[in-house]
Amino acid sequence: MSSEKILNQMILKKNSEEEFNKVRKKFDFEKYFNQNKAHFLIALLGLILLGLGLFFLNNEANPSSDKIEVLESATQGQNQFSEIVVEIAGAVEKPGVYKLPESSRIQDLLILAGGISADADREWMEKYINKAAKLSDGQKIFIQKVGDNLSSTTSQLNDSSDNNNDNSKVYQDVLGGTYQSLININTATLKELDTLPGIGPVYGQNIIEGRPYSSVEELLSRRILKQSTFEKIKEKITVF
Repeated sequence: MSSEKILNQMILKKNSEEEFNKVRKKFDFEKYFNQNKAHFLIALLGLILLGLGLFFLNNEANPSSDKIEVLESATQGQNQFSEIVVEIAGAVEKPGVYKLPESSRIQDLLILAGGISADADREWMEKYINKAAKLSDGQKIFIQKVGDNLSSTTSQLNDSSDNNNDNSKVYQDVLGGTYQSLININTATLKELDTLPGIGPVYGQNIIEGRPYSSVEELLSRRILKQSTFEKIKEKITVF
């Protein structure tokens, strides 16, 4: 390397050092930090507090999965106690004892049992089985076969001798060994309506004069019955 190049490099290095020293003199970082140390510490503390605040807010907005699992387990536990056990027999594909949700209807039980069999008496079902009726724990549903003569037996078990007609839908309650009937409010006589709890001659006559009904809830919407009276009979009546 020539002496001229070496000399130029030395000059450049010297100039760079001089420039750096000038800048350092103009702005001494260490001196500035020492003079403003309190401000730096306050700013740092503020950032830490801000971070902690955001962390806790995020946790409150998004509960832990452990809490969710506990709630789900509790809900599942409650659902386990909301089942009923009922039996279905007679002209169905799979007669037997079944577990269903507490709010199940006869139609749900028929589906579980595979539906009615080919020898089921469909005309009898139309008269005496209310598929929309709610099931109760321990209840037994019997589906009559063609040729069986059970409808006459049911009429003997009912309180009223007039119940063996289109005015009632009959199903068996195995706990009491009796038959309960749904009164058809569109066709029932005053005597039949009078057998319902809370329905005397006055309410019975009001029901007859208000016919026809497309649903039992019309007794409320049309103000024929009070809420308290309707609650007593809503599971005992039908419109078809």
